[in-house]
Amino acid sequence: MYNGGYNRPGQQPFQPPLPVPGPDPRYRSVPGPPYGYQPPPPPGSDPQLWQWFSSVDEDRSGSITVTELQSALVNGNWTRFDLDTVKMLMSIFDTDRSGTINYTEFAGLWKYITDWQNVFRHFDRDRSGSIEGRELAEALKSFGYSLSPQLLALIENKYASEPASGYGPPPGITFDRFVRACVVVKTLTESFQRVDTDRDGWIQISYDQFMQIILSAP
Repeated sequence: MYNGGYNRPGQQPFQPPLPVPGPDPRYRSVPGPPYGYQPPPPPGSDPQLWQWFSSVDEDRSGSITVTELQSALVNGNWTRFDLDTVKMLMSIFDTDRSGTINYTEFAGLWKYITDWQNVFRHFDRDRSGSIEGRELAEALKSFGYSLSPQLLALIENKYASEPASGYGPPPGITFDRFVRACVVVKTLTESFQRVDTDRDGWIQISYDQFMQIILSAP
C-alpha cells in the first residue's frame, strides 16, 4: 500500500500545460508527396511556424522523424533534448500513429513546448537554466503534487543533467528533462488516483497492476 501525495478534492492546483487534441486518427491523410518535394503551406497556417516546420523537415518528406525533431530542439544552454523526452513528445503528438509528426501535429507540439517554457522560466528563480531542489518542489506543489523530500530527491537525481567533463550542462534539471519529469509524475499520479477510488491516499494492488502502472509511464 502506498500513501499518495496529491491534492484532495476541493484543492485547486496550478495546471501544467496540456497537449491540444490532434486530428481524429480514424481520418488518415492520403500518402505523402514524393521524396524531396516540399508542399506549399496549408491554408490558414502560420507562415513563421510553417517555416520552422520546413527547416526541421530536412528530407522534405512533409513530416518530421524522431531524429529530425531531436536535432531541432535545444535547451537554453544549447544542449540537444534528451532522446527519451523527444520520444515522449512524439508519442503524445503523433495522433495518427504514423511514427512521424505532420504540420498539424507539429503546431500542437510547438504550442505545448512554448507553454512549458513559460512554466520553466517562472520556476527557474535564479535564472540558472535548470531546476533544482526548492524550485522543483515549488513547481510540483503548484501542480498539486506535495511530495516528500525523499521522493523529490529521487526525482532530482533521476532527471538531473548527465555529468559532463569540462563545460557541460548546469547542475539540476534542464528544460527537456523537467518537462518529462512533470509528465511522468502527472501520469503516475493519475494512474494511482484511478485505483484510489475512495481518495484516502492509500491503495492495495497486485504485482501485475503495479507493473502495468510503472511500465505505462512515459
